[in-house]
Parts: sequence; C-alpha cells; structure tokens
Amino acid sequence: MSRRVLIVVGHPDPAPDRLCRGLAQAYGEGAEQAGHAVRRVDLAAIEFPMLRTMRDFEHGVIPESLRDAAEAIVWAEHIVFVFPLWLGTMPAMLKAFLEQVMRPGTAFAYPDKGSGFTRTLLRGRSARVLVTMGMPSVLYRLWFLGHGIAGMRRSILHFVGISPVRETLFGMVAGASDAKRAKWIRQMRTLGERAL
Repeated sequence: MSRRVLIVVGHPDPAPDRLCRGLAQAYGEGAEQAGHAVRRVDLAAIEFPMLRTMRDFEHGVIPESLRDAAEAIVWAEHIVFVFPLWLGTMPAMLKAFLEQVMRPGTAFAYPDKGSGFTRTLLRGRSARVLVTMGMPSVLYRLWFLGHGIAGMRRSILHFVGISPVRETLFGMVAGASDAKRAKWIRQMRTLGERAL
C-alpha cells in the first residue's frame, strides 16, 4: 500500500555532500521506487523568522516561506526528520521550524472551555527520526538517555498526535569508512521502500 511521505532535512548547512542529505536522498529514492508519493523540505534552502512571543505562536500566521511545508505536514501520512545531533539535540533551525509549523490550528487545538484536554490534529501519522552524530550512538542512548530525541518525540511529535515515532541513529559519522556509509545509504533505501 502506497503512503504519502514527507522528508524534512534539518541540517542547517546547505552543502550537498552532507551525510544527512545523502541519507534523505536515499530514503526518498527508495520510497519513490516503491510507489510512495514523496515531498521534501530542506530547511537550509528556506529563510524564515524565529517565533518570539506566545501571541505570535497562538494567533500569528505561518510565514509565507513555510506555508508549503506546513501543508505538506498535514498532507503526509509518514514524516521523516533527518538532522545532525548538535549539543545533544536537534539544531536550532529545526526547532525554530517546528515551532512555526506545529501551531494551534495546524497541529493541535487548545481545549474547549471546561474540557481540559488539548486536541491533537495530526493523529494517524507516523514518523522516523534519523540522526547523525559524532559519538557512538549506543553512548548517546545509554549514557545520555537519548534526551534530545526523546524530548522531540514526547514533547513535540506525540503531543500533536504523531505516533509511532521510530529512530535511526548513526554514530561516529566523521570517521566512517566509505563501505559503512554505503551500508547506511542502502539501509535508508530499504526503509524508504517500506515507508517506515
């Protein structure tokens, strides 16, 4: 069964040789070859402001430069976030993007008076968080408890109804051999084919 897949590349560096871009490209190629509909958002190619007030978050409009991306999130059945680990979590650009597009009315709705429960608007979607890092991925999981990714999963994606959220972590990327990188690319193509 084909799915609607959105790939969000959250690496702030627009250099085409970044591993994150290669992994995202491989995932997209695998998905398209398997018949899935694929859209892509590369944050390094988009200029957008940071949110600075709660009023803007709750009542402002999504910037024109991000409207297609916000619409693609609503369109998607499966969202893949690809980014490098910076200071234990996602780069600031990706966080700023999520603050802009995961707004009330798009991703969730505040509770009606008296109900007390926020309504999720993106229920029924799944996600994969694909992260590259300089440290061993097992160290990040066991010693640091994957805190940055866990926060993204629980406080952002689950909050708006996106579940399940699967993770793929690639550690020690700076010193990875060509053979290892080729293996990672193949792994992403396989995941893309299955839209997982």
